[in-house]
Amino acid sequence: MIPLVDLTAQYHALRDEIDSAIRATLESGHFILGPAVTKLEENIAQYMGVRYAIGVASGTDALILALRALDIGTGDEVISPAYTFFATAGAIMSVGARPVFVDIEPQTYTIDVQKLEAAVTPHTKAIIPVHLYGHPAYMDAILKTAAEHKLKVIEDTAQAFGGLYNGRKVGALGNIGCLSFFPTKNLGAFGDGGMVVTDDAQVAERIRMLRTHGWKKKYHSEELGYNSRLDALQAAILNVKLPHVDAWNQRRRELAHRYSAQLSPLVGMPVEKSWGLHVYHLYIIRTSHRDKLQSFLKEAGVASEVYYPVPPPLTVPCKKLGYKENDFPVSEQASLETLALPLYPELTEAQQDRVISIVREFFVNVSGKA
Repeated sequence: MIPLVDLTAQYHALRDEIDSAIRATLESGHFILGPAVTKLEENIAQYMGVRYAIGVASGTDALILALRALDIGTGDEVISPAYTFFATAGAIMSVGARPVFVDIEPQTYTIDVQKLEAAVTPHTKAIIPVHLYGHPAYMDAILKTAAEHKLKVIEDTAQAFGGLYNGRKVGALGNIGCLSFFPTKNLGAFGDGGMVVTDDAQVAERIRMLRTHGWKKKYHSEELGYNSRLDALQAAILNVKLPHVDAWNQRRRELAHRYSAQLSPLVGMPVEKSWGLHVYHLYIIRTSHRDKLQSFLKEAGVASEVYYPVPPPLTVPCKKLGYKENDFPVSEQASLETLALPLYPELTEAQQDRVISIVREFFVNVSGKA
């Protein structure tokens, strides 16, 4: 079986370093926050070129805490793409605000900036662009719209760690960047984890309070906060992995380009705009035969996955918002046609050739040619 992602392969490549970091953490007695987390915060801030990085319990919590730190809540609106992982919309709703969805651009699957202005109302407080699949959103237009309307920009960078927009790290362009260290991410922990990055000292201080029950001083809650702290074991593991992430991203890019060279023109393939460095968290192909192709791959021992089968506006929690089918035609069509193929830095070319061969075989059966 060729997996979509092989998490054990990366562990075995770094086993001695990771095991040593875990042992050191266990012997330190610091398991929540502590020196390992502080070190990771410093390392991430330096890597991304920001002043502050605050470790939290997950990427979802990073979004929620970012919204809270900007005092966004009941009666406010936040613009979000209509095609992404549900956590983006869920975080907005969790703080009592209303997500206002905008359809995506069909090539990059990121928010369509041509439709952004029409979504702004007097209640709009922020825009959350998502750098989906590892490709940056078009930040110039997003930041311009935000400046014109005095809106905050929270970058959902869960899938694009290490990606670049005009030479700058995504996540470091808006007011706040939100990172996820879920195990399958380009920089993944051995459990949940996340981080908020910013250049704003007040936002950073507020995030630190909110992640620990609203404390500035221990046991003295100054507002209603959360228990959302990055644990030291995950930070220790991530400190080992971080120096390798650029090389891993480069390998992802090499494999992605190899897929594209071999599968054109059988399927729709990822694009990479001149202003963006794609880090291919997922390699997404597109075909009207998506479901049949997925079944064919499974029978041949190749894993694949649909990201995502239901656009957030059409999910059950969003029904009360009043959206309906055909409101976001590009997003809805993508949900019917997109499929992720196996892609991770340790994927061998022999494994990739096997995937390519099976995809090509499928299209021979469908069309008589490949």
